[in-house]
Amino acid sequence: MRGRLLLGCLALVLLLAGCSGDDSDSDGGRITLRFQSLAWQEESVQVNKELVEEWNAAHPDINVEYVQGSWDGVHDQLLTSFEGGEAPDIIHDASDDLADFAYGGYLADLTDLLPERLKSDIPQRSWDTATFGEGIYGVPFLQEPRVLVANAKWLKDAGVRIPTPERPWSWAEFRTITEQLGGDGKYGVAWPLKEPVSATLNLSLSSGGQLFHRGPDGKVTVRFEAADQVMPRTVHDQVNADRSASPTTLGSGGSDTLPGFFGGRYAMVPLGFSYRQQIVQQAPKGFDWQVLPAPAGADGLSQGVSPQTLSIAEDSPHQREAAEFIDFLLRPDNMVRLALGDWMLPTGTEALKNPALHTTEHDWATGTALAAHLRSAPAQSVRGYPEWKDKIATPAFQEYYSGAIGLAELRARLEEDGNLVLARYQR
Repeated sequence: MRGRLLLGCLALVLLLAGCSGDDSDSDGGRITLRFQSLAWQEESVQVNKELVEEWNAAHPDINVEYVQGSWDGVHDQLLTSFEGGEAPDIIHDASDDLADFAYGGYLADLTDLLPERLKSDIPQRSWDTATFGEGIYGVPFLQEPRVLVANAKWLKDAGVRIPTPERPWSWAEFRTITEQLGGDGKYGVAWPLKEPVSATLNLSLSSGGQLFHRGPDGKVTVRFEAADQVMPRTVHDQVNADRSASPTTLGSGGSDTLPGFFGGRYAMVPLGFSYRQQIVQQAPKGFDWQVLPAPAGADGLSQGVSPQTLSIAEDSPHQREAAEFIDFLLRPDNMVRLALGDWMLPTGTEALKNPALHTTEHDWATGTALAAHLRSAPAQSVRGYPEWKDKIATPAFQEYYSGAIGLAELRARLEEDGNLVLARYQR
């Protein structure tokens, strides 16, 4: 009798201990999920918070706690939280930041967690951006093409052909037109290339550039071939040969170029589609601007993108519930709200049909017409890419664009020095 009593007590203790561990983040059986959002624009933050409130009102047993994050240093912040066991359940990030987290076992494989509705609504070309190995480690939900924001009056007065998604400029035509538009202390284009690698690789997709090549053994090597050189050579020649591109903006961010654009110093600025919001807010009254597609190459308007993503932490004890919240957040109508708040494009095919994204106001229709041409960024699944980008590619491209080094030196540094870096991650 005494032995049975001891065994019964021990079982009760173990049961209570197990319940205590499972409910450590619950309140009376109510689950709490932490959602770290990187939304930063006022409209976007508001929409995200509204959607969290709507979810909580409809799901009293699953409370979502909104956590405000920041794009600045998000990789290191997330790594610290993963290693410290304090990662949020639902993680907002970008697809080009996921590779090391996915391969490192920090993110949950969403393959069997996501509903079929969401899987089928987002095209495979978008899923490719968040697929690593055999798993899916993020839901791509917002994306933006790079476009040319142009001074409409300047282009009209110059009599140049205005490109459309149906008839874009080629890279050669773009160079000719910027030379025609420049002169007398003004420039046809201002390239903001403080962070040159992403812009270069993604725009080079239009000419068939790939840069990263995966062999039969799965290892990646860098090859800077002719197709990869079309876009960077155009920029280099605009700055150093034609003098049609401003040399002073090469070290600038996109926002830094807007005062000069508004002041009539540059006819065009290549920017992400979401910069339209800043232009609407900051442009002088009566300033006439328009959105044009980026130049096209041998592969047409193809362009690399790294969509914003929603992931689930591998250590989250409530992965199913987290996936349900993501599904709610990315219903077509909600995805449209998120896109409008961030001035970006949704990945979902149903959301993209929404009339609000096809208006001529602020040239939404031009951006939406480019959605079908967006592809996974070349560096998407390359382990060691952040180090290669920061230590090798960024300084090399900056020096090439400024004219400090030539094409041969650029190629040598990207390939020889770059492959030494990548090799350390592929042993």
